[in-house]
Amino acid sequence: MRVVTDGETAFHAAYEAMLRRWPADARSIDIPSAHGTTRIHVSGPEGATPLLLLPGGGTTSAVWFANVEVLSRSHRVYAVDLMGDIGRSVHDGAPLRRTADLMAWLDALHDALKIDAAQVCGHSYGAWIALNYALHAPHRVSRLALLDPTNCFAGMSPRYLLHAAPMLLRRTKESQRAFLLWETGGAPGDPQWRDFLDTTVSARRSKVLAMRRPKAQDLRLCTVPTLVLLAERSRAHDVRQVATVARRLLPDAAVATLPGASHHSMPTEAPAELNRRLSEFLAA
Repeated sequence: MRVVTDGETAFHAAYEAMLRRWPADARSIDIPSAHGTTRIHVSGPEGATPLLLLPGGGTTSAVWFANVEVLSRSHRVYAVDLMGDIGRSVHDGAPLRRTADLMAWLDALHDALKIDAAQVCGHSYGAWIALNYALHAPHRVSRLALLDPTNCFAGMSPRYLLHAAPMLLRRTKESQRAFLLWETGGAPGDPQWRDFLDTTVSARRSKVLAMRRPKAQDLRLCTVPTLVLLAERSRAHDVRQVATVARRLLPDAAVATLPGASHHSMPTEAPAELNRRLSEFLAA
């Protein structure tokens, strides 16, 4: 029997505290699959258009605390803890070795939730998963929103990877704070979210896949209505290059930039404009 550390206990407590800020109707469910059990938080009217939210790596479904109230007014929101990453999903089944394994996991979620097709919104690593899923099963994705997607249209910035190295080699509260401060330009404005991020350094993860960029020919064949919303101050990649390639490979996509946003602060800091743009795109 695995022993739960004090750090994990603190993480779980902070995670639950963030969820208490969600709409009153929100509930948590666990969906079994061949890879393990997936924790999903559900909010919004039954029968409304389903919206799947996939978070960035290391943030869990809790990252949507500033967005879910607005999005769940018109959608049945399913906010997912990614299989293999930190959170309440438990990866105790089939291994995750390649992108196809994540696609099979998402297929199983759609089947278990009895969703024929959903709108899908992902941030960062979650956006990479969302885009690959739209390429894998376009009939199951009615609209696709990619928030500062990484390794989808261009590679990561070498400078970004260099600054991330100390945190990846030895993840501590101090190394993570220093990295996020460099990328975002300031500490998180929400103190509870800042405290939650501190606890994530002790959370367990099993397998976050290396992000292989989709092939250009596959992207050109994508017919799913897509929004690519980039963070103006993102240091994860060259924003102009990402926009240029996205427009070239997905000529029918809406490609725009969110003023003032950085990569890691995009869903949580000053969320009103993000919520407005997402709501307009998803309702179109």
